Amino acid sequence: MENIITNKKAAELMLISARIRRSALEMVYRATSGHLGGSFSICELLTALYFNEMNIDPQKPHCPDRDRLVLSKGHCTPALYSALAARGYFPQEELSTFRDINSHLSGHAEMNHVKGVDMSTGSLGQGFSAAVGMALAGKLDKKDYRVYAILGDGEIQEGQVWEACMFAAHYKLDNLCVIIDNNGLQIDGDIAKVMSPYPIDKKLEAFGFHVETIDGHDFDAIASALDTAKTVKGQPSAIIMKTVKGKGVSFMENQASWHGSAPNDEQYAVAMAELKQQLSDLEGM
Repeated sequence: MENIITNKKAAELMLISARIRRSALEMVYRATSGHLGGSFSICELLTALYFNEMNIDPQKPHCPDRDRLVLSKGHCTPALYSALAARGYFPQEELSTFRDINSHLSGHAEMNHVKGVDMSTGSLGQGFSAAVGMALAGKLDKKDYRVYAILGDGEIQEGQVWEACMFAAHYKLDNLCVIIDNNGLQIDGDIAKVMSPYPIDKKLEAFGFHVETIDGHDFDAIASALDTAKTVKGQPSAIIMKTVKGKGVSFMENQASWHGSAPNDEQYAVAMAELKQQLSDLEGM
């Protein structure tokens, strides 16, 4: 599909994702703890899902007919919480309490305390299994909602992920869309050297998924793949997003060392200057 997002809408989404990226940086810097690399690589995806794709209402976060999103790579809450705040689930001012001992915004996704979080995650692989269960429940209850699950490419080294894939295909869960953040890096380095999951597309196809591979920072590509997934019947869908870990900050990009590190004062100043410039450029479009 071509031109499925208008130029005006694309500019709006780019601006929102840039603001989410900036908020994520502020959160991790204040907390002196958190995961920026993998948060930055999914900012465009979260923006596309929450602001252009999903059937949700921040005023009714538990509506039984809503679409569900499970961040299976549950450590990337700086991006998730920033997106939820931007979408209106809770005040943006609360982002400044990230990882505080008395805050509801814990380091990993927490469904019992954060509006908009559909599943508590953090132990890799388990979030995807929960998403598969949600999709099956939707089928059994004859609901029209869709379930989206975001997995890291290092996360799919977990055997539980492939059990869930087998289950999803067996039950023909065409209301399920799994999205792999393929930034190529995990905490210990290059995923191909740590424990290669490649070829990801062929493996998912062999398990019975409809698979597309896209540029995960391109809003048209994301929207087109999500639209295609909705047309697929009788099998679950998977979108493999080629992304850049640390996207948006030059010295963080493609660096495994920024998987779970917080910037010092000097690094924060450089990173914030870069993100502010990006925002200024977008606001001037």
